[in-house]
Amino acid sequence: MKKKVMAVLLAGAMAFSLAACGGSGEEKAEGKKEDGTKMTVSWWGSQTRNDRTTKVLEMYEKENPGITIDGQFSEWADYWNKLATASAGHSLPDVMQMDYMYLDQYVDNDLLLDLTPYIEDGTLDLSNVADNIQESQKVDGKTYAISLGTNANALFYNKTALDEAGIEVKDNMTLDEFVDLCKEVKEKTGYRTSLGYSVESLPEYWLRSEDEVMFEDGKLGASEPEKIQTIFDLEKQGIEEGWHLDPSVYTEITLKSTEQDPLVYGSSPDRMSWCAFSTSNQLTAVQNSAPEGMEIGITTWPSPDPKKSNFLKPGMLFAVSADCKNPEEAVKFINWFINSEECNQVLLDDRGVPVSQKVADAIAPNLEETSQKVVAYINDVATPNSSPINPPAPAGANEVYEILTNLEEQVLYGEISPEEAAKQLFEQGNNAMKASAK
Repeated sequence: MKKKVMAVLLAGAMAFSLAACGGSGEEKAEGKKEDGTKMTVSWWGSQTRNDRTTKVLEMYEKENPGITIDGQFSEWADYWNKLATASAGHSLPDVMQMDYMYLDQYVDNDLLLDLTPYIEDGTLDLSNVADNIQESQKVDGKTYAISLGTNANALFYNKTALDEAGIEVKDNMTLDEFVDLCKEVKEKTGYRTSLGYSVESLPEYWLRSEDEVMFEDGKLGASEPEKIQTIFDLEKQGIEEGWHLDPSVYTEITLKSTEQDPLVYGSSPDRMSWCAFSTSNQLTAVQNSAPEGMEIGITTWPSPDPKKSNFLKPGMLFAVSADCKNPEEAVKFINWFINSEECNQVLLDDRGVPVSQKVADAIAPNLEETSQKVVAYINDVATPNSSPINPPAPAGANEVYEILTNLEEQVLYGEISPEEAAKQLFEQGNNAMKASAK
């Protein structure tokens, strides 16, 4: 069943100035020009990721004369806006960075190339990738995207400030322990908490602790509104008790921008957060964005049952457009990206711990201290305390996330109660999922 992904992904998307499969107009029709093959590669992320990715694209061009790569970089929100518009015009980039939560929706709309034949004939070499990682990137038994690294949800925190105040942060905190910590941090340091505003996956993370999922086909997986009320209750409590950031802070920054996250961006503790809900592969970028002298610590997201909630995930993936005129060249590039030791000596752990065990072992001695912390976190904290990942979110999930963010803002400003927010999310979310399944 086709999903209305163009309407679902993001309304009012901006035009995506990307050339599909190597160009537009005459170039697109030919796929190849006399002077070689042109590919477009797109990704989102921090400036650190942009710099490293740009460098390895230049490396690939030098190693492959005749290949020209048009690299396209965006912040998270702009990226998905642009990709949605490109999808509508069948002008997706050849190789696009894909997030696990969007994968199913792009597959359902026949927008991505099935990579299974390229794995079977050896063009895409996954011989050094663990079976469980390969399984996690499949949709209906087929591979439409390749994981670029192993990742896990992670709570970053201002370790310097908390150490100076004698405050300990433990792994696998419960929600009650987290709230007590937020109060202690505010009392002793003045720093407040940014409780996941615009981090759409928190309700799903907490539902996992009750053996429920956020999404099912055509409806929310939550059995009742109360099951998805936790985020709203905590935000209201934090505002009333003074340990949550004032919502006006979010109007002064670009949401989901690593460099402008309240953990590292702000002029005083009362306008900054002591923590940030993120993913493990972002630690280097966050540390690079932190003020001089601030060490960033890493721990797990809090949950009523951390082991049930925690999971390992593809850090992000690379997919190939179904309309690509030179799919073999696009697949060869992805193969190089995940298997080249030289490439990954530049990328390091920016997209997670490399999926190729051979590559991960090769870069390990050259990882900086921050990257070593990420590897230790994945191996020693996340992996032993995780459960299987949920299936990719179906069509309609993006509309639900947008509803969630809007309702969170209203709760933070005291415009509606947590009970009403949960009720609206449950009703509007189910309607969005039902409409998208038609």
